[in-house]
Amino acid sequence: MRYIFIVIFLTAGLTACASLGPPYPDFINVTEPWPYPFSSAVRSGPYLFLSGQIGTKVEDGKPVLVQGGIEAETKQTFANIKAILDKGNSSLDRVIKCTVMMADMAEWPKMNDVYTTFFPGKKPARSAFGATALALGARVEIECIALVK
Repeated sequence: MRYIFIVIFLTAGLTACASLGPPYPDFINVTEPWPYPFSSAVRSGPYLFLSGQIGTKVEDGKPVLVQGGIEAETKQTFANIKAILDKGNSSLDRVIKCTVMMADMAEWPKMNDVYTTFFPGKKPARSAFGATALALGARVEIECIALVK
């Protein structure tokens, strides 16, 4: 009887582990070839870990920061996040955690006004902090963790 229980327990455990997805990480880049020394996102099991995104668009093959200040940068940052989530088989409604880095915490209210438009219902957990400087002179950088569909 004890051996039957152990076999059932091990079988259930292996089945549960198999349902978590591939055992090795899946590295995702939005554009190929990716010019930076990091991946846009890494999928591990049911989670998608996004690298920090800033408000850039690609022009002539290079990332260029959008003009218009914190609001425009936050909107473009989320456009970039959405593109990565789509490629990683996830979506904004599956984001469970965000980390927001800002060049000037005085711009927090303006960033929040835009941020909330992307999470109109339940909000993911979030941390925010000020930074001395961000890449390309950005005003905001946002990284996320999401569940894969």
